[in-house]
Amino acid sequence: MEKFHSFDEIKRSLENKETDCKAIVHYYLKNIQTKAHLNAFVEVYEQSALEQAAKVDQKIKDGTAGKLAGMVIGIKDVLCYADHQVNASSKILEGFHSQFTATAVQKLIDEDAIIIGRLNCDEFGMGSSNENTVHGKVLNALDEERVPGGSSGGSAVAVQANLCTTSLGTDTGGSVRQPAAFTGLVGIKPTYSRVSRFGLIAYASSFDTIGVFSTNVKDNARVMEVIAGQDDNDSTVSRKEVPQYSEQLELNKPVKVAYLKETIESKALQPEIKEHTLDMLNKLKEEGHTVEEVDFPLLEYVLPTYYILTTAEASSNLSRFDGVKYGYRTPNAHNLESMYKLTRSEGFGEEVKRRIMLGTFVLSASYYDAYFTKAQKVRRLIKEFTENLLNKFDYIVLPTTPSTAFKFGEHSDDPVAMYLEDLYTVQASVSGIPAISIPNGKDENGLPIGLQVLTNSFKEAELYAFADYLMKIKK
Repeated sequence: MEKFHSFDEIKRSLENKETDCKAIVHYYLKNIQTKAHLNAFVEVYEQSALEQAAKVDQKIKDGTAGKLAGMVIGIKDVLCYADHQVNASSKILEGFHSQFTATAVQKLIDEDAIIIGRLNCDEFGMGSSNENTVHGKVLNALDEERVPGGSSGGSAVAVQANLCTTSLGTDTGGSVRQPAAFTGLVGIKPTYSRVSRFGLIAYASSFDTIGVFSTNVKDNARVMEVIAGQDDNDSTVSRKEVPQYSEQLELNKPVKVAYLKETIESKALQPEIKEHTLDMLNKLKEEGHTVEEVDFPLLEYVLPTYYILTTAEASSNLSRFDGVKYGYRTPNAHNLESMYKLTRSEGFGEEVKRRIMLGTFVLSASYYDAYFTKAQKVRRLIKEFTENLLNKFDYIVLPTTPSTAFKFGEHSDDPVAMYLEDLYTVQASVSGIPAISIPNGKDENGLPIGLQVLTNSFKEAELYAFADYLMKIKK
């Protein structure tokens, strides 16, 4: 079986009876086996995937198959799937089996997608390199000495290395967009509340979103239109109508685009990324669109705001992992207090402990107003600035990352350097707006460069259409 480049190709092969779902699953299983050293998958659901494929094949014969019949999907190891393990790449959830399925995963299954396995990630979604994981690091398929990005590194490599058609990741501050940039994929963070978070193991509840990785915009849109929408199990999810994104990919009018001066002129930005970003902006001008430079004076506050608020929320969310109810419990305890202390000390990794400590500090009585309350106010300023900008312009364009994929160990001893990898992705997260990363050429080492596009809340249809247009003019 030849490589499938898109879901359209899979659908054509199924319609022409050149293949069936079972054969497609076997094709991906063989790829997973061949490329097992990349360490993208934590667990492969071979049996349940083949059982699901047989059911979908029967539905295709009966003419009752859903819109994603034949699509094989991997899910990040923070999404629950009933009767399957989930442990957020952490020792503290060792051996934990989920009793229910995340709404986003269930919606995919309802449309006859096939879930092939769970994917490696940074522990609890905390990291930018997929090195903070109990399952061992994930390798970038383009250069195995380099990181795939994080925290959804496994989800990115699974699609990059053709181990599944698309995958689900999660994006709290760039954890879908940054790995998408490092691996040459399309990755979206939808509007906060567009997709139900029910069944997603929480990191920072007011930032967490479920996103999608794919090789092209249309496949990404197809998955998003299925997983988005209301859910009675999540009181924060939007009830707004979900458009058919994959059928609205035409851009048929000139648009107004802003680019942020501070992001392009930053000393942290790799020169080739600057060059490719400016090339794309010039192309847009040539195509008749309005492109304007805009000042973003709040850029230096975005990252501190993000880390103060997310660590505070993580400190609260992760307090439930205490050795009492589920997951790992220390065998070395001699009383209740030591059981709590040792379980958490032994069960959590270094980065997670660092963020819990930071979060607990900013929430402490002496510092609550100085840090947490102030960060909430700055968050509002960033959100208002971004929304005002998007009332004047249709899109904001900026690089996805300051550099291309770095080597393993390069930032391991310097947490701040690692946090700076999120410099360009956190604006959308702090503002709660949708953002997409698309491939935008390569650097001199052949490593992919990502271009990021932001737009106003719930305008995913327009975002997909513009992203698809950009990919066409890039060619």
